[in-house]
Amino acid sequence: MLLAILTLLLIVAALIARATHIPLRHRWRRRQARIMCVALHGPDRSQPPGRIYARLRAMDALAFEELLLESFAMRGHKVVRNHRYTGDGGVDGQVAIGGQTWLIQAERYASSIRPEHVEAFALLCRRRGMPGLFIHTGRTGGLSRGLLDRHQHLELISGERLLALLTGGQLVLKGVGI
Repeated sequence: MLLAILTLLLIVAALIARATHIPLRHRWRRRQARIMCVALHGPDRSQPPGRIYARLRAMDALAFEELLLESFAMRGHKVVRNHRYTGDGGVDGQVAIGGQTWLIQAERYASSIRPEHVEAFALLCRRRGMPGLFIHTGRTGGLSRGLLDRHQHLELISGERLLALLTGGQLVLKGVGI
């Protein structure tokens, strides 16, 4: 009887450990994101914007996603990370702000964002009944800006707003300071 209970406890412990295990690649990307986040909140905060953008565009794309999530977490917001990076259904994470959960789409562009990416994310947010944050390092062209204006449940974070998010500066979403 005691052996059966011990065996059962070991099995449960193994299942819990497996479910909460963070793969090595994820840990590496999270560590890179934390290092960059601390640097951007501290000594690198006053770097020229062009230099910060060059660093962001040089990052691993998945580490960039983690950097955004880490930046929200450093502001005290609850962050929900995906269990895997590929096959995430177009959502790179979630953040709770002011009692509302926002879906996050992170894009590390060097040129203009693609309107079809904005439209696909807007439809995904509408299907899930949740607002979305489209966060990117590129330029926002006229077509994409028109789509963002049409989809009131989406908020764009790029340019100065992205730098504010990453450096701990003032950032307002839908009239609420975060």
